[in-house]
Amino acid sequence: MEEAFVAYNAGHTDGAAGVRDGSRANDPETGQDYRIGVVDGSVAAFQAELVAEVRRLLDETR
Repeated sequence: MEEAFVAYNAGHTDGAAGVRDGSRANDPETGQDYRIGVVDGSVAAFQAELVAEVRRLLDETR
């Protein structure tokens, strides 16, 4: 179970950074956890960028 958390966390970090490790993603035991982490990290990065852009736009209109 610990390996799954480590793989997910690595995937989340990679996803937030916009990278992907093919060898980790294809690992038969933890690849799925890593890939889910990549997606979650990518979504989190997108949300952060979206919020920053909205704040920037709101500041320009004031």
